[in-house]
Amino acid sequence: MGLSAWAGLARAQGSKPATFRVIAFFTGKNDLAHVDFVHEANQWFPQQAAQHGFAYDTTSDWQNLNASFLARYQVVVFLDTRPDQPAQRAAFQDYMDHGGAWLGFHFAAFALTPSAYPQNWDWYHTQFLGTGEYAGNTWRPTLATLRVQDRRHPTTQKLPATFASAPNEWYKWTRDLRRNPDIDILLAIDPSSFPLGTGPKPHEIWHEGYYPVAWTNRRYRMVYLNMGHNDMDYEHGTNRPLSSTFSSPAQSQFILQSLLWLDNGRRP
Repeated sequence: MGLSAWAGLARAQGSKPATFRVIAFFTGKNDLAHVDFVHEANQWFPQQAAQHGFAYDTTSDWQNLNASFLARYQVVVFLDTRPDQPAQRAAFQDYMDHGGAWLGFHFAAFALTPSAYPQNWDWYHTQFLGTGEYAGNTWRPTLATLRVQDRRHPTTQKLPATFASAPNEWYKWTRDLRRNPDIDILLAIDPSSFPLGTGPKPHEIWHEGYYPVAWTNRRYRMVYLNMGHNDMDYEHGTNRPLSSTFSSPAQSQFILQSLLWLDNGRRP
């Protein structure tokens, strides 16, 4: 699949000339909740593009992750997965090393050895994201109270000190991001959220701890957000979505402000 119709929709609805171009990569196959998020993201972003004057294109062809294709875009988005081929990974790292910008959601940071998505890309998971491997998650997807950790950052401007997220499956990691001097944590789970998750497995319910959910790496133009896993009706066989990632106005404002900052905040 090449560039999708979402790009034309975003430009056709927009009344402003595009000030920057965004390309969103996705796979849309791994998990029904991730697929549902991709579908709604590819509706929400064109709406924002029309209002805020940027162009939004999508592709599920990861072969497009190459230097000539990326040169057309100021911001790259990973909606659900990450590149797996060495040439794709090298092209993305080169893009970021030379001033490109990136917005990543939820499963784009997942890495677990052994699994279908092993931690076999040290630059991305250890240096760029700072997370190392995935270390666990909450279940079911539930809303959390999020606390703004850096109130001076442009991505968090006008946000309340705390706000309710959309329902989500929350990840934790093997590396403590607070110990990484390159990482600026933007949002974290507020302790008032505990217990977080409903189980049924005890380890899927968090009772304490510090859990960043959005951050930037000061060495790159990037923002990662742990959001992007909707609640789904798996139990009754309908597989229908029970929540929307864009149902929280404050969270959606943060996503939009992150995207706009990536283009305008630190362009060389």
